[in-house]
Amino acid sequence: MPTNSYQEKFASIRPFDAEELPAAFERLLADKQFEAVITHIFPQFTFAQFAQQLRACKTSLEVQRTFAYPFLIGLLAKASSGADMDSQAIDMQRRYTFISNHRDIVLDSAFLAKFLIDNGCDTTCEIAIGDNLLSLPWVKDLVRVNKSFIVERNLPIRQMLSSSKLLSEYMHYAINEKHENVWIAQREGRAKDSNDRTQEAVLKMMAIGGEGDVVDRLMHLHIVPLSISYEYDPCDYLKAKEMQQKRDVPNFKKSAQDDVLNMQTGIVGYKGGVHYHCAPCIDSFLATLDRTLPKGDLFAAVAQHIDKEIYRHYRIYPGNRVALYLLTGQKTERNAFSAEDEARFEKYLEGQMAKIDLENKDEDFLRTRLLEMYANPLINQRNAQ
Repeated sequence: MPTNSYQEKFASIRPFDAEELPAAFERLLADKQFEAVITHIFPQFTFAQFAQQLRACKTSLEVQRTFAYPFLIGLLAKASSGADMDSQAIDMQRRYTFISNHRDIVLDSAFLAKFLIDNGCDTTCEIAIGDNLLSLPWVKDLVRVNKSFIVERNLPIRQMLSSSKLLSEYMHYAINEKHENVWIAQREGRAKDSNDRTQEAVLKMMAIGGEGDVVDRLMHLHIVPLSISYEYDPCDYLKAKEMQQKRDVPNFKKSAQDDVLNMQTGIVGYKGGVHYHCAPCIDSFLATLDRTLPKGDLFAAVAQHIDKEIYRHYRIYPGNRVALYLLTGQKTERNAFSAEDEARFEKYLEGQMAKIDLENKDEDFLRTRLLEMYANPLINQRNAQ
């Protein structure tokens, strides 16, 4: 596709191209709210110094290397006990669509971008982000500077179909024409209970673009299931609180301020160990499928395969084992942990429970929901094995 046609066709959703960056930089630098955020995140710079370095960047990858990469190094030093990615199953010279479980609104894709660089890839990834998080114009500019493309939410059915087609065509273009990696979550929104499941609707969208049958179209995206494991989820207490609110309040919906609090907590909160694990690309699995199957059966088979790969490659921490024991009362050789592990996790639970501010706080309900968040990855991994 000629460059002008690409720019025009995907103009409403794609990341900014290099020639569009200077104007985007100036819009950002003129915004007082953006200035306040940057001054807070990068206290080592004056805003004038930040602006000078930003204007010197010629590509989005340069922006990421100049600002995001060192920021993430500093963040992980303070908010984790260690972080890494196992990429042995894939070839870093190729391009992939990484589809992962969804743990953090901001950091899932940010850490992946850092780990791709650490593991020898010469680029990062383009990021699928829902427009529900982009209510402020400067935020929308910022994510498109940061190699994000926009997923439109809550549209009427007819518009949703055309939006999904455009999104799918863009993903195929990004992988096969721009030679970029792509990251997308396996479902819309995070799994509050960490019982991760790939939504078949995501796969159906991905198979709208491209050429050939459903299997061909998915193969052209070179899908890699990506397991994200946190020892501690900083937002666990917020997720448990939301579960009780949804239980107690008909039609409860989070506010924009709730989303901001989740983003802030997820970014700065302590995570303990962080591990990413790339499963093998599913192209060879797709090649074994019976293409005459009904489409629904094909998508179900692919979703189940991705889920199994994600489960198999979770990193299991002592807290996962303790949580399963506290839920079930069962402690076996397969679920071994020390008394120190149990005491440490119980203390952590008490601290997270204390953060939940609800008028009619249901202690038993909330504690059970927190335990499920940590037990479910272990339960799913055992079922997958």
